[in-house]
Amino acid sequence: MAVRIRPIRSSDYLAVIAVIDDWWGGRHMADMLPRLFFDHFTDTSFAAERASGAERVSGVSSELAGFLVGFQSQSHPAEAYIHFVGIHPGEAGPDGIAVAAGYDGDGQDRVRFVKRLAP
Repeated sequence: MAVRIRPIRSSDYLAVIAVIDDWWGGRHMADMLPRLFFDHFTDTSFAAERASGAERVSGVSSELAGFLVGFQSQSHPAEAYIHFVGIHPGEAGPDGIAVAAGYDGDGQDRVRFVKRLAP
């Protein structure tokens, strides 16, 4: 089944919040992703949808496969900040991702990367 990437919408907030804690193995994460991101950063945030059986027939239903919430820096226009990325646990993920241990303090590990988008 194909995954479709589209801009995030305000109406996606409840669907994301409904699954986010489960996607993080029961860890409480919902408070880290306030609704304002879904209202004010729709041009730079995205949802990934996997077609369900119903959508393949009728074009109506889909399942959230993942999301990315972020925005372009106003101070550094060539840079962007990704606040949150969520991937459905059933989706295949990359292996060997480097984790910056203690990046945000003791026990606060983070994934940090640079992706050049333009020359």
